[in-house]
Amino acid sequence: QVQLVESGGGMVPTGGSLRLSCAASERTFSSFPMGWFRRAPGKERECVAAINWSGANTYSADSVKGRFTISRDNAKNTLYLQMNSLKPEDTAVYYCAARRALDLRITENFYDYWGQGTQVTVSS
Repeated sequence: QVQLVESGGGMVPTGGSLRLSCAASERTFSSFPMGWFRRAPGKERECVAAINWSGANTYSADSVKGRFTISRDNAKNTLYLQMNSLKPEDTAVYYCAARRALDLRITENFYDYWGQGTQVTVSS
């Protein structure tokens, strides 16, 4: 059972930056596609970024493209989300997730393991 623990959330002003981290409990993490999802108040959870096992292929939602960057360090069993130029509409609980398969997906139903979430609040 893979356990995922997010960190790095907090409150920042508009235009600020945060880097989220997600530590995985197993070395098998390195073979899984991973994703960052978020759930804003009153909205459904959405994928903001995803990455394949090697880091060679990534996906970013249009709403964050050019501002957020997903990356991973398989030697450290850690997934990252660098968030720049943050906006109030980025306020949400952010979750990392792992998919026990080879292909990259952006729908939450395809992910098998989830972290507990970390709150990101962007003040206007």
